Amino acid sequence: MSVIDDISNSLTELVPIWAIGPIFFCIVLIGLWLIKRFLYIYLKALNQPTNYNWLGITVRAAKRPLSLLIVSISLKTTVTFVQLYDEAVNTWGTQVNLVAVMFTIVAMLIFTDHFARMTITRIISKGSGLRSSGTLLRGLLRGVIIVIGVLIILTNMGISITPLVASLGLGSLAVALALQPTLENFFSGIQMLADKPIRVGDFIELDSGEQGFVDKIGWRSTWIKMLPNNVVIMPNSKLAQSKIINYYYPEKQLSVPVDLGVHYDSDLDHVERVTLEVAKQVLKSHKWGIPEYDTFVIFTGFDNSSINLTVMLRAEEYFNRFFIRSAFIKALHKRYAQEGIIIPYPIRAVNLNQEGSDEVLRNKSQ
Repeated sequence: MSVIDDISNSLTELVPIWAIGPIFFCIVLIGLWLIKRFLYIYLKALNQPTNYNWLGITVRAAKRPLSLLIVSISLKTTVTFVQLYDEAVNTWGTQVNLVAVMFTIVAMLIFTDHFARMTITRIISKGSGLRSSGTLLRGLLRGVIIVIGVLIILTNMGISITPLVASLGLGSLAVALALQPTLENFFSGIQMLADKPIRVGDFIELDSGEQGFVDKIGWRSTWIKMLPNNVVIMPNSKLAQSKIINYYYPEKQLSVPVDLGVHYDSDLDHVERVTLEVAKQVLKSHKWGIPEYDTFVIFTGFDNSSINLTVMLRAEEYFNRFFIRSAFIKALHKRYAQEGIIIPYPIRAVNLNQEGSDEVLRNKSQ
């Protein structure tokens, strides 16, 4: 202890007592800042803006909060050090420690905010349906973090937050009643984001008949871009309650049925063989066909003028089915003509003998 006293007496002879605190604070602050600087140079690869693995997110989220934490550590260390020289430090040391605690709280809140926002960006970058609602979720998270941070700071300052919390509860109830339709749309949007019946980029069909690509899922409405290049804007509450056909779920590939008919005099085994050959060739040669799909033919019934059959093809996605069907019909029509297979016109025959009408006509003619 005598050695420490000797060092203290030597320092007080060289440096005025009022300057010991600021000088020590600057030394600790610069030292810790240099350590942080060298650490981030070493972790340069993890600090890239495009790095969204968990370690990279943690390193980037901690960059600014570390500066505030360094200030907090420097303040608390300075108070502890100056107490060795000045017994009166307790008169202002409490306030300095309170400021250090505030810096620590703010640093933790900033780290939480940055980490949460970059986590959402990571999820979005992996093709999630949150792509169009990322800004909304970031804003909500930031609002929640700010509110929690303010309450923690007020508590540490010795201010009672019970009346404030009660006021917020009554105010929230009044706002909820006034904004009931808006909140209904908002929570319906959150429900769709969680349940994921549709995702941005999916091709869907509504129960009202509209078809289109999901362009954006917002906090109030969902935007659906239709094939004629116009947009249908559906409130989230109505969309959540309606029946939706999602042509991209669980996968984009879908079957393409093609209905046709052949003449009653046709050899059905020959028809089936030729039809399958054409179908397989189209699926292999067309850029949107699925070559490995095991296509098949089903004879579905006897019509007035033809025997009907259905051919099942496979396309990469819903919108491509038009082109697959068109290519198949052209190729099949040409092949049927070569094979002598007839696709009949609608024919209606009148059998006069069966009903005795021929005898009536002969009697009238005599």
